[in-house]
Amino acid sequence: MQRFAALLEGLVHTPQRNGKLALLRAHFRQAPDPDRGWALAALAGTLELPNITPSLIRGLVEDRVDPVLFRLSYDFVGDLAETVALIWPPARAAAPPPALGETVDALRAAARATRPALLAGLFDRLDSSARFALIKLSTGGLRVGVSARLAKQALADEFDRPLERIEELWFALSPPYADLFAWLEGGDEPAADLSLAFRPMMLANPLEGPHLDKIFAEPACDWAAEVKWDGIRVQAAATDQGAALYSRTGEDVAPAFPDLLDRMQWRGCVDGELLVVVDGQVQPFAALQTRLNRKRVTARMLQDAPAHIRAYDLLHDGEQDLRPLPYADRRARLAAWAERWRPDRLDISLEVPFDDWTALAARRDAARGAEEEGLMLKRRDAPYLSGRPVGPWWKWKRDPLTADCVLMYAQRGHGRRSSFYSDYTFGAWQDTPDGPALAPVGKAYSGYTDEELARLDKWVRANMTERFGPVRAVAPGLVLEVAFDAIQPSPRHRSGVAMRFPRIKRIRWDKPVEEADRLDALRALAGLAP
Repeated sequence: MQRFAALLEGLVHTPQRNGKLALLRAHFRQAPDPDRGWALAALAGTLELPNITPSLIRGLVEDRVDPVLFRLSYDFVGDLAETVALIWPPARAAAPPPALGETVDALRAAARATRPALLAGLFDRLDSSARFALIKLSTGGLRVGVSARLAKQALADEFDRPLERIEELWFALSPPYADLFAWLEGGDEPAADLSLAFRPMMLANPLEGPHLDKIFAEPACDWAAEVKWDGIRVQAAATDQGAALYSRTGEDVAPAFPDLLDRMQWRGCVDGELLVVVDGQVQPFAALQTRLNRKRVTARMLQDAPAHIRAYDLLHDGEQDLRPLPYADRRARLAAWAERWRPDRLDISLEVPFDDWTALAARRDAARGAEEEGLMLKRRDAPYLSGRPVGPWWKWKRDPLTADCVLMYAQRGHGRRSSFYSDYTFGAWQDTPDGPALAPVGKAYSGYTDEELARLDKWVRANMTERFGPVRAVAPGLVLEVAFDAIQPSPRHRSGVAMRFPRIKRIRWDKPVEEADRLDALRALAGLAP
């Protein structure tokens, strides 16, 4: 645990990508098995541990420390793991600190009734840094700025293996990845059936600034354009062994969409957008959201929100890998494949015809009225590459909407932001029998500089009115200009609407709160009555 804790601490305090890669490479080379495999699983999100709740941890620490002192400390520090790690009293006599593998094995084997005693015993054996790491690990709060792909990139760099092959093998392997590390260090490649494995997806970069000028200087005929649909990107594979449905990150989303899997009687691997389509019309993202992240779906959900795949690309035609082919050839193969199989609940995302960039720009500006996110641009000669290469694919999203909202609540952040009130809930004005009142419409924690964060934090502390656990209410006094991609109905919000992908565009220190936007205007954007 001590070595793993040192890795996490280094990652938290190393913002640069290359610095994080260096830390990961050294850890994967130097840590023994199975510790490095469990570290890889923890960072990649594949480590499954019994659910350790914050309330269990609070109960443990209040048995060892004065509860009032603990609550005051927690309120000051703002992060449960950091508070417990620092305030836990040292044991008079404890066994040596456990390795990460020993810790994981113990947690996985413990019965529910014995977990509190086990966790307390582990806390006794660890220093504050390792206690912090253990709490983050066991509560699922591991946020150190490392994605699964970055961890795999570190493996590829350190052991000189192709990243693409690591990603393809990944979904046939399981923690603690002993066979993966054996291959990385010169052994045989793990034997795996990859017929239904996830193929690493090709992603696009935002088209803006100098990139936009550069693309517009190229012949328009070298590029294909298609609609950027407002769903979730998926990969659907079907073979004689069965069918699979993955998100863009490789997460298995099939349990939430049995209606699609039942209809995947074709053979191949398709890259496309998961949508809800009713009577031929694509429904707003909110309809799809009712089915996401569910282990089981009801008959009513299947009826009201029928899932549909709009195909962008064909990666495999049967067993033939098409990814090395140019995009134009793959699209032709996709059309022929669809004609041959005539798949149910799957159609092709048609190309947007255009003769010049001016015409395409006008089509992109009309995207919001057509319930589209914008356009995708793809080079006709580009092969299908994993990751996000700069150049072949671009996403040209419609301009965001903006609204002036009033700050209502604030909460401390995580990691290096744990000492700052950095997560902000904001609202719009609505008329009530008691006069104008604020109704929350969104929450954001990005879009401001470190200097602005320090000033926001100071303002929040000076204007607190109530406490709701870790959340602080503030007096209406600060307007935030919020950018967002769309607004949709939301029964979970008192306002009845919620912003999609909100981020703070500007802090309006100069604007009176009375001049902030009204809820009726936001509800109209969502197609709702005032």
